[in-house]
This record gives sequence, structure tokens and C-alpha cells, in this order.
Amino acid sequence: MDLEIRHLKTLVGLKNTGSLVATAQLLNLSQSALSHQLKVLEDYLGTPVLVRKTRPMRFTPAGKKLLELADKILPLVKQTEQQLARIKTGNSGSLRIGVECHSCFDWLMPTLNQYRIDWPDVELDLSTGFDLNPSDSLLRANTDLILTSDIRNSNEVTYIPLFKYQLLLAVSQHHPLANESCILAQDMYDDVLITYPVERQRLDIFTQFLGPAGVEPSMVRHSQVKPMTLQLVASNRGVAALPCWVLNKKVLKQYHISALPLGEQGYWGTLYAAIRTEDKSQPYFTAFITLAKRIISHHLEGIIAIDGHHESS
Repeated sequence: MDLEIRHLKTLVGLKNTGSLVATAQLLNLSQSALSHQLKVLEDYLGTPVLVRKTRPMRFTPAGKKLLELADKILPLVKQTEQQLARIKTGNSGSLRIGVECHSCFDWLMPTLNQYRIDWPDVELDLSTGFDLNPSDSLLRANTDLILTSDIRNSNEVTYIPLFKYQLLLAVSQHHPLANESCILAQDMYDDVLITYPVERQRLDIFTQFLGPAGVEPSMVRHSQVKPMTLQLVASNRGVAALPCWVLNKKVLKQYHISALPLGEQGYWGTLYAAIRTEDKSQPYFTAFITLAKRIISHHLEGIIAIDGHHESS
């Protein structure tokens, strides 16, 4: 036999009631079954846990040591049982979010703040990186959800569309094309293009705009953070393709830059939440996705395109 949780509960019951009869009733046992359980425990330990011929009932040093253990273990057991019950109903768990798109923080942080209020029992964590591979990261359980615009086919990973966004080219107001209605691919032969440090095949500006037209900018330089990218654009040291929520009226005014659609029709991309397929019906996953859609929808409400220029009303 081994020492079990039920033995600790029995000793705590005896401590609280001071009586074998009352403890047996508390634990839904007969008095003879309780006495037998205590005898088996004492035989296993090789020493008594109770001094039975006293009133009130007293514990031996061995019994007191077991009570110390019970005081530490039983609250943890109860807490874990409650957590498991919440997990079973989908109200608790872990949501580790991976973010490839650093500009997502504009709407992601308000989403996380509200989510913490709505789902206090879900443990949130956030990691960023330009080389997050949804299949590898999700299936190795390093993350639970990845925000990405880069779909990589896998039966084990599900991509849930969050929203569509317009990709715009940020240029200095001193750029020769700053007042044009849109940017054509051939307009960028002489430009320095500023991008995040990721492979070209993962950047829509190359795969959907420049590549099909056979256009190569004069130079490509990397910037890891949005404020630095905007500073470089403002100082006319390059141009950058950024999502529409970044280039709102406040940003355009602050940095003295313009934002132009890519091509006469503009280019629109989609941001996805990549999750393990087995988790797609998990309530606290779907709640985050629904909340993110609502908050970004509100965030983008005032963002419109007028005469090819992107503004925020």
C-alpha cells in the first residue's frame, strides 16, 4: 500500500471533529470501515497515528507529521481539482500568443487587456519573433495561437481569418511620388525599401506586388521596430509597406509622411489566427478570436481611403 490522499483527509476529519463517529459520517464511511482504514495505515507506517484512549482524541508524533503534510497537500489538491473542472468546461487554461506582425500591437494590447478581464482564469503569455513557423511552434506546444498573414498548409494547424487590411506604402512628404494617387510597381525601381528582417517570400510587397511585375528596388534595408521604420521614412531614407491601421491620420501628421495604395486597385491582405486544429472549438480560444475581431473592427472603423491617400477620420 501507499500513503493516499484519503488517508490525509481522514486525519484532517479526525482533527476537526475529534470523534471517529463524526468523522465516519463526514466521509460517508461506516465506523468499522474508518477503523479498518486507520489500522491499515498504522500497519503500513509501523507506528500509531492516534492515542485512542484519551478525550479529546490526541495525535501521536507520526499523526502530527501527517497533519502537517495534509495542511500543505490538500489545499493544492482542491485548487487543482477546481482548475481541472474549469479546464473541462473551457473556462481555464493557457493561451500563449505568438506575434509575427509587430505593428499588431496597436490593436492587440487593447484586446489582451479586455481578455484578461473577461477570462481571468486563462494564463496569458506573449512572444514575438519574425521567424515564427506556425506548424513548428504550435505542434511543439511552444505557442497556442499565432497571429500571421503567412499560411503554411498543414492538417494539424487551422488558420482562422481575423480581418482584411489594406497594405499601403509609406513615403516621406518630400518623396517625388508623395502626391500621386497610387504607387505602381515600376515607380519603385529607384527606391530603398524598408522591411522587417524576414524572408522575401513571406512579404506581400515582394510576392504580390513587386515580384509579379519583375521590379527590384534599388536597395532593401531592415528595421525591426515600427517607430524606427517610420523615422527612416520621414527622413526620406526609404519607403515601407505597412498595414493601414499603422498609417492613421495621427501617425501621418506626426511623422510628416504620406501613405499610398499599392496599384490602382490597392492591395488587401488577411491576418489570421493560427491554432492547433484540435483546439479550434476550445471556448477560451474562440473567445479571444471573437474579441480580437471586434476590437480591430472598432479600431479600423474610421480608417478610409480618399483619393488614394489613407487617412483616419
